Amino acid sequence: MNNFDWKQLFNPEFYILLEFNGIKIGLIVVLFIVFAETGLLAGFFLPGDSLLFLAGIYSEALMQQISLGNGFVNVTVLASLVAVMGITGNMFGYWFGAKSGAYLYNRKDNFLFKRKYLLDAKAFFDKYGNKAIIFARFIPIVRTFTPVIAGIVGMNKKSFMFFNILGSFLWAFTMIFSGHYLYQLFLERFHIDLKHYIEYIVIGIVAVTTFPVLFKLLKKSVHLED
Repeated sequence: MNNFDWKQLFNPEFYILLEFNGIKIGLIVVLFIVFAETGLLAGFFLPGDSLLFLAGIYSEALMQQISLGNGFVNVTVLASLVAVMGITGNMFGYWFGAKSGAYLYNRKDNFLFKRKYLLDAKAFFDKYGNKAIIFARFIPIVRTFTPVIAGIVGMNKKSFMFFNILGSFLWAFTMIFSGHYLYQLFLERFHIDLKHYIEYIVIGIVAVTTFPVLFKLLKKSVHLED
């Protein structure tokens, strides 16, 4: 921590390998980030998909403090913990949306909040309906604001919880298990340690997950010019 660089805040590996007084706190930090990104409006800038993929790669290190002795069990527990935090975060976002309502639409933009993000999430929700709760999990920024929109429009609580739980487990297990088993596959079959290519992996995941958002913005820009 003595050589801390603020740019590290955008590097998922920094959070996973974080230590405090010699104690590894990566797991706690990862779980908090998942909650913050899905439950706190200020968490939209935090790494999401890349963080979970890397959590799968570093699952052994993350679960070191509570290891159950079996690789598959450890990864399953890790993914389950992440899913639970995702569910909790979305529940908080839903509650916040239901309570705040019109206030958010009238709130002025600042460094941490952009009304445009809220409107994009609303358009996404209108397009996909209840399934947006699932789809939004895999799209940065949108996943932060979609549960808030669900609360604002008064989405049925039982329906919200069903799609919330399903989406959270799909997201957590897909990203974490992909990272864990692709790492093993490349290491054992091709003798390639993906930990040496973390920067490229992060860039690749960010590019893939943000493409739908960028495409939508480009499409809007072209439409306005016409």
